[in-house]
Amino acid sequence: MTQPVHEKTTAWLPELLYTEGRFSRDMALEADARGRITRIAPAAQVKADSVIHLKNRALLPGLVNAHSHAFQRVIRGRTEYRTGQHRDSFWTWREMMYSAATRLSPEDIYDASRMAFLEMALSGITSVGEFHYLHHAPDGKPYTDANLLAKEVVRAARDVGLRIALLRVAYARAGHNAPPNERQSRFIERDTENYLLHADALQAALTTRNELEDNGAWMGIAPHSVRAVPLPYLKEVIGFAAERSLPVHMHLAEQPAEVTACLEEYGRTPVQLLESEGLLSDRFTGVHAVHVTPEEAQAMARARAMVCACPTTERNLGDGVVPADLFFREGVRVALGTDSHAQIDLLEDARELELNLRLEKLERAVLSRENDELSSLAARLLDSATLHGAESIGADSGSLEPGRLADFFTVDLHHPSIAGASVEDLLPCIVFSLAPSSVREVCVGGKLVIEDGQHPAQAEIVRSFAALQRRLWS
Repeated sequence: MTQPVHEKTTAWLPELLYTEGRFSRDMALEADARGRITRIAPAAQVKADSVIHLKNRALLPGLVNAHSHAFQRVIRGRTEYRTGQHRDSFWTWREMMYSAATRLSPEDIYDASRMAFLEMALSGITSVGEFHYLHHAPDGKPYTDANLLAKEVVRAARDVGLRIALLRVAYARAGHNAPPNERQSRFIERDTENYLLHADALQAALTTRNELEDNGAWMGIAPHSVRAVPLPYLKEVIGFAAERSLPVHMHLAEQPAEVTACLEEYGRTPVQLLESEGLLSDRFTGVHAVHVTPEEAQAMARARAMVCACPTTERNLGDGVVPADLFFREGVRVALGTDSHAQIDLLEDARELELNLRLEKLERAVLSRENDELSSLAARLLDSATLHGAESIGADSGSLEPGRLADFFTVDLHHPSIAGASVEDLLPCIVFSLAPSSVREVCVGGKLVIEDGQHPAQAEIVRSFAALQRRLWS
């Protein structure tokens, strides 16, 4: 009789481990050879084949970045001035972004994406939802492989060591009654049949044949916005996603002008349109959702739809403040994204959910409940950066519990940004004050991606990206 093969296990023993909403001492995380957590147990009960001691470390679930445009990393610092327009806004910023998007080669997109993903990994992010809309060559002509650029982004994520949900964008037009915009020619797939053909091919390319194998990449569907995707097209691609149980992400009510245009075309706001057409679901994530009403938040709650807020981008672009208090009150799960990568620090996005509301409402602890414990607000914000992000993009991570993927990061308890924190106030210190430089180890599927604050390919990635920037902007 054949004896079962023994799968080697690894135990990680930090000073403090975050699970079930609190930090505990003398606890170990054990993972199997496939990178899944087998148990969380007292350190004295560890029976793993190898044991990794993490002295002066606190261990937390890996952060999940649910909304990224990786190529936009190249424009950081290039848009922080007035363009000469009477009023600068998202729309003037967009034209500047297009000037970069129209000039990037496939290798450039790989280098820019690798830089963005490296910065994510260094800050504790283990999974990313990449909202990918660069499909064609700079002149607008399709590549022989319609998914070439998507595959370059996936290659970059894999080379850095991150999981990636490639959210393939449907982009059909410049807007309702708007003339074609040449700068959008890399995005446009006017024919629904072509989009679905390309999406089907990408999903096949990213799907592993072995169901037990974790290949770290999968696909979602991303109709860009109501202005870019007319209703018949929108219904067809969301129907495709429903048939395959794929996540659906869509820019939603980011700008007042988007809401106005939707009212003009359909007589309904974006949220009202999606609800009335039956397009909201528990697989749907509305990205931004800045300009929504309490009634629209209730509609999203009824459908179990999610929101992905991107506060560092929304403040950079002057979009407005996400009404997280409405969403929290209605039980709408809120994920987080770094979007344009003006800054890559998902815990900054988490704290801004609360801090932006403090500025707007002139009060503190807006997202707290009455009689909260010390760490309750911080725990809810951390859920947005971890568990809700994982639910949004379809990752089997986001919390440290048996059966989930062993994706986690550690912070140095002696780092100046959190030094002196007790077990009781450590989580608020991390969520509201942690500096990204305090992240020391990052593990994806039980494998170290970042060790002692460094990535093994860091120097080469930075060097290649610096060369790209010189070519683009010199």
